[in-house]
Amino acid sequence: MRQLTKAEEDIMQVLWQLKKANVKQILEQLDNPKPAYNTVSTIVRILESKGFVDYEKKGKGHIYFPLLKKQDYSNQSINKLVDNYFQGSFKSMVSFFMKNNDISLNELESVLKDINSEVPLKKE
Repeated sequence: MRQLTKAEEDIMQVLWQLKKANVKQILEQLDNPKPAYNTVSTIVRILESKGFVDYEKKGKGHIYFPLLKKQDYSNQSINKLVDNYFQGSFKSMVSFFMKNNDISLNELESVLKDINSEVPLKKE
C-alpha cells in the first residue's frame, strides 16, 4: 500500500469523518488557511488514481468516498513506523514513547486495561 502525502492524508481524514463528500464539503472541513478549491479537487483526483477514493456522479458533480478504511491505513502506517524506526519491535516503540513523552505509570496502566478489554495479551 502506498503512503499518503500530508495533503492527501488531510483530505482522507475529512473523507473518513464524513464518509461521503463533494470537493466543497471537503474544503469546508479543512483548517485555515484553506487551500484553493482547485488544489483540493486535484488532490482528490490523485487519491482516486491511487485507488484510495472513488466517486459517484451526482448531477454535474461528484461525491467522493474512501475505498480504504482508516484503521487499515493506520495499521499499515504504524507497522511501517515500527519497522523503519524501531527495528520491528513494538516494545521498543512503546518504551521510546514512554521515555520521551513523560507518560505516567497510571496512563500506561490505563492503556493496558483498554488493550486487555479488547484483545488478550500475548505471553512471551
